[in-house]
Amino acid sequence: MSNKGQLVVVSGVSGAGKTLALQTLEDIGYFCIDNLPPSMLVALRERILAGQRIAVVVDTRAGEPLEHAESVLLELRREGLPLEVLFLECADEVLIRRFKETRRPHPLAATEPSLPKAIHKERALLAPLKAIADQTLDTSLFRPQDLREAIRTLYGDSSTRTPMRIRLVSFGFKYGMPADADLVFDVRFLRNPHYVPELKPKPGTDDAVRTYVLQDAETQEFLEQMRTFLAYLLPRYEREGKAYLTLGIGCTGGRHRSVVLSEVLRDWLASQGYVVGVEHRDLARGEEG
Repeated sequence: MSNKGQLVVVSGVSGAGKTLALQTLEDIGYFCIDNLPPSMLVALRERILAGQRIAVVVDTRAGEPLEHAESVLLELRREGLPLEVLFLECADEVLIRRFKETRRPHPLAATEPSLPKAIHKERALLAPLKAIADQTLDTSLFRPQDLREAIRTLYGDSSTRTPMRIRLVSFGFKYGMPADADLVFDVRFLRNPHYVPELKPKPGTDDAVRTYVLQDAETQEFLEQMRTFLAYLLPRYEREGKAYLTLGIGCTGGRHRSVVLSEVLRDWLASQGYVVGVEHRDLARGEEG
């Protein structure tokens, strides 16, 4: 992770995506604070100078005049503090649609007679921050993944990439599939060590069982297909903002084939930069592979 401090102040109209922007900044290594009162911005100075990367949302919810936020930020800039103001915009009709879809009240709903008037009032209140924004993003046509990608492009780099965490679960179909698996691969078509007398009592972590499973050409072909599939799929999951993924690999009893393939895939996924863990759920059960 970079040791260069930075302050990113996220502001903008309600419904434009500030929460998602802050979540994405957190994913790429920023310490994040939502709804920070402008009067507390100065308190972040020492942390930034010490090398911390901090992102905060400052908007109308704090109840403080945003002219104060403007003056504080301008003063911090004059001091040379590395900071950037990101302002999220969005068309009125899109904001109205989003509020209707989420059924959440606008922050100014208590004081304004209608949603359009609340949006108009909020724009006026936010004008001081919009005027000093370094970056303005109009999210009217953005899907969630588009906003995430824009934030990563603006503020992320290879040193702050948080790799997806992947959990591999080997299991036996006879005991049921893992309830939390995002993807399940059925390897019962591969040749089964259960039918080799000297291998039957041994677990899939045993070298002899591993060799038996992996020396089969069909196993190698299947592994190659899985690597190709995952190499295509996982970056797209990451682009969608998915931070955790559980892959289930099942054979009949969860002791042999699924264990071997889970171990092989763990090593490959780790070599691709992912944080990987393995759970052999049914390894201690029975003797069916």
